[in-house]
Amino acid sequence: MLFTSTSRQRKRVWPALAGLRAHVSPLALLLASGLITGGLSGAHAQMPSPDAITNGLSGKIDSSQPMLLEADKLSYNIDQDIITARGNVEIYFDSYTLEANRVVYNRKTARVSAHGAVRLTEPGGNVLTAEDMDLSDDMSAGFIAHLELNTPEFTKFLAEKAERKADKTTVLTNGVYSVYTNPAKPTVWRIKATEIVHRANDKEIDFDGAAVEFFGYSLMNLPKFTIADPSVKRASGFLTPSFVYKSRMGYGAAIPYFWAIEPNMDLTATLTPLSKQGVLGQLEWRHRLENGFYTFSTAAISQSDKSQFEGSSGDVRGRFLLNTTGQFQLSPNWSTGWNATYGSDKAVLPDYGFAQVGSASETSDIYLTGISERNRFDARVLTYQISQENYASPANPNNPSADFSEVGADLQSKQPVVHPVLDHSIVFGQSFAGGELNYNGNITSLTRNTTDAFSVNGTDRFRGVEGTFTRISGDLNWRRTFIDQFGQVITPFAYAKGSVYFLGSADKNVETLTDDAVAARAMPAVGIEYKYPWLARFNGGNQIIEPIAQIIARPDEQKIGELPNEDAQSIVFDASTLFRWDKFSGFDRNEGGVRANLGLRYKLQFDQGSFISAMAGRSFQLIGKNSYAVPDILDATGDSGLETSGSDYVASLYVDTNTGFRLGANTRLDGRDLKFQRAEVNMSGRTGPLTGMLGYAYLRARPDAGVPDDREELLGALNLKLSENWRAFGSARYDLINANVVQDTFGLGYDDEGLSLSVSYSEDRSRNNGETVDQIFYFRLGLRTLGDTSLSTSTSSK
Repeated sequence: MLFTSTSRQRKRVWPALAGLRAHVSPLALLLASGLITGGLSGAHAQMPSPDAITNGLSGKIDSSQPMLLEADKLSYNIDQDIITARGNVEIYFDSYTLEANRVVYNRKTARVSAHGAVRLTEPGGNVLTAEDMDLSDDMSAGFIAHLELNTPEFTKFLAEKAERKADKTTVLTNGVYSVYTNPAKPTVWRIKATEIVHRANDKEIDFDGAAVEFFGYSLMNLPKFTIADPSVKRASGFLTPSFVYKSRMGYGAAIPYFWAIEPNMDLTATLTPLSKQGVLGQLEWRHRLENGFYTFSTAAISQSDKSQFEGSSGDVRGRFLLNTTGQFQLSPNWSTGWNATYGSDKAVLPDYGFAQVGSASETSDIYLTGISERNRFDARVLTYQISQENYASPANPNNPSADFSEVGADLQSKQPVVHPVLDHSIVFGQSFAGGELNYNGNITSLTRNTTDAFSVNGTDRFRGVEGTFTRISGDLNWRRTFIDQFGQVITPFAYAKGSVYFLGSADKNVETLTDDAVAARAMPAVGIEYKYPWLARFNGGNQIIEPIAQIIARPDEQKIGELPNEDAQSIVFDASTLFRWDKFSGFDRNEGGVRANLGLRYKLQFDQGSFISAMAGRSFQLIGKNSYAVPDILDATGDSGLETSGSDYVASLYVDTNTGFRLGANTRLDGRDLKFQRAEVNMSGRTGPLTGMLGYAYLRARPDAGVPDDREELLGALNLKLSENWRAFGSARYDLINANVVQDTFGLGYDDEGLSLSVSYSEDRSRNNGETVDQIFYFRLGLRTLGDTSLSTSTSSK
């Protein structure tokens, strides 16, 4: 007897088909969790998230959910106990969708089969297509013909057939794995195997008779290898090796093993045999907690041929490097963390930097940061372990007097330990006298073991002084803006700065430094700024001409040269700093006297988005002592461009065509003869397949600041897109004064959805006045989902 329905509508399955529900869902489950469900990769080593407990698809389907079925024709053969759906069949069950030309359920044999244009979409995003599928009702066996599986990770599996066995093992015969899911694009690489076996219980995939193909040609044959089930995001195993060559270490291969201890905890051990130096061993421990993470990394080696490093601090047998990092969110506004590095010697970081030991660097710090809408707090403890070797020479003309260490000697002990530096800023929410009130505070405390001194024309100068120094500073400033009916903008402002110094164990040979254990100074100021922007419209845009005048009145700076200078050693006077109330870079110096700043700003704006902006101006010391003309213990102000009553001229230019071309320029011209003191020009642009950048820099000689000769350089970089995927790139740095190439790089790259490849060659002549040439070759190959490998070489020649 045969019951037939030809009404096409979406509905709950009628009672005679109720048994189908229990077997269509296992069909989806078999394909979702029994077959491949993601992209291939080797052992996985991405940083675990707090909830990174990935068990793959559980296969648990909610049987209480209704099953909805659509078909052109639905029939039930009572005699044979077979249910058949024909014509545009669509079955929806617990977020699974099965589409086919025909679906048959044989209740006697407990088999479910789908035929013709079969397409299964599961909740995780996997889409499986096939010509035929045949499954047992308890999932103990199954068969799929002409399988194609596309995953959300944009990977693909193809196979002539797939068979599911009773032990939850799925076998793909004549299988292909690829990351190229777009049939319109060529497949650059893929893996073909006579048999791919997915062992669900072990969460592993075996490849038998495999070959890695590039552009259709077999590149590598791998008779048998095993990888982790892609549903396992973090699996123990060997990671992709990388290769290195260094002239003093020889050839080496880094072989890492990743151990996924827990979902939020892992350990990576790496051995790098080096042909000249033995085996470099590395360990990296990572642990993620609910509110953050921390890491410990180390590398160590017993050098077989330490004489390769003769003349440097690396000429020792045992060498090591330690690094630890951490970052924790204490609350929505507060965070803390650290990045600390310690090396056995100065040269271990540059010598073995290729090993990438955590986040190792010359600077170590521990910090506490708080940020809210109107407040910012940052406290840090800092130490420095520098890589520069001592280079002291008794004949150095900049050596200080005999009371101090020579230039280039004791470099490490001249570095301070900062304990701590603390910055705090507040923007007050309520107005004060109708204006905005801000506060900036700073506490800096440091200890230095050796005075860092040098001599200029027989006079000792000091970058840092031996002893322990603590400074507590505050800066309260106020401003209010008025705009009158003519568009004139008038901004009165005022500020008050104050600092208290605590000087302990100061080097008594620094005679200009005060003998007081506690010293204080203050700097109040009032000023006014005037702007009058003129707007002129024209067909296609507008232009703005804006004269700006600013005058600031304050007393003379006190105790110049009597106090340490740690954070105000650098002064860059250009158009961007022309209207700063105080042009010193830190709290250890305060600009004094009455000063006027004058400038003109111009902007030409076009309606299509392009514009040109420019500014030029000059600063004048009107009354009182010019702080930039009075040297402190460092005398960093002697050639700032501000030391005369009328400063140097400063100007800037910026051009943006809104078509990919940009130009920016800054310059400072001598206030007396208009000769260039410094200049910077940077251009970038794009036209067709070419993207480029060109930079120019000029700095006039400053013997008092350690710049004995003029400097003038060009820096350029180009990237040429040869095709959709191929690109060529290069860069060069050229010394115009000495007419030589300082650095140059050129290379070739390829990138698509599954492959990233680049090869480059570099030369660096910046060391030893160009007498040494460092030659660097770098090759990188990245196969998406399989991993990256690289080869780097470095040699030096004279």
